[in-house]
Amino acid sequence: MRKIPALLIVLTFIIGLAGIALAQEDTYDIVKKRGTLIGGVMDSTPGFGFIVPETREIVGYDVDFLKYIARKMDVKLELKRVNSSTRIRQLIAGNIDIIAATMTITAERGMQIDFSDTYFLTGQKFLVKKGTVKSLADLNGKRIASAKGSTSEQNAAKTLTNSTILSFDNYRQAFLALQKGMVEAVTTDESILANLLARAPNKDQYELTDFAISVEAYGLGIRKGSPKYVKFVNDTLLEMEKNGEARKIFEKWFGPTSDVPMKRNFEITAGK
Repeated sequence: MRKIPALLIVLTFIIGLAGIALAQEDTYDIVKKRGTLIGGVMDSTPGFGFIVPETREIVGYDVDFLKYIARKMDVKLELKRVNSSTRIRQLIAGNIDIIAATMTITAERGMQIDFSDTYFLTGQKFLVKKGTVKSLADLNGKRIASAKGSTSEQNAAKTLTNSTILSFDNYRQAFLALQKGMVEAVTTDESILANLLARAPNKDQYELTDFAISVEAYGLGIRKGSPKYVKFVNDTLLEMEKNGEARKIFEKWFGPTSDVPMKRNFEITAGK
């Protein structure tokens, strides 16, 4: 039997993969044909995506952005729960069409998926027991809680090299660990921490640090090979900025009439 050269096998495999990539349908066309936009959202991140106990409905900032995008496409919206460690896998696998889940735009993630333009900007801080932390140095050697697979987890590990970073499935679990004395701080974006604190029964015992260790720009995650959908989403975000809808959604969840006013300015102390 004549053997096929190994190089020919490799080339055939590569060409096959290229053919699959070229044949991939743009997410915009997939959603329009289906008539439903499947969005991946958090269900335990106050302010952005969380469950209303009375109705079991997922609501929040991220959800409202997806609702607007779905209306603009003239399709229904279906929400699927994701977390920091599963959201990209779910998107690549085709289980969801778009990620709206407090996801920071990074170059590393950009190798796996495409991002929309920034639709939310915040900074990473720490939630601690009142009076225990005045500077970043006070957290050296301490136990810090964050969410598994998040950039917050990575930032904390890089900044506080002598501290122990404990990973949890979501930030409510991380905050519970702080309340139980299992950790000395919870770290993630200020907006998330502020909403966790606002809903705590013993909120007077905790506070947010004045310092931040990063600036986090959130983007909507879109499968690669969907330039039409990326453009559509970016055009829609721009429209929302121009017609005031983005501002209205922000004020609804983070403005002065919401549970927690969101500070727009934060001091960056990374590397200090």
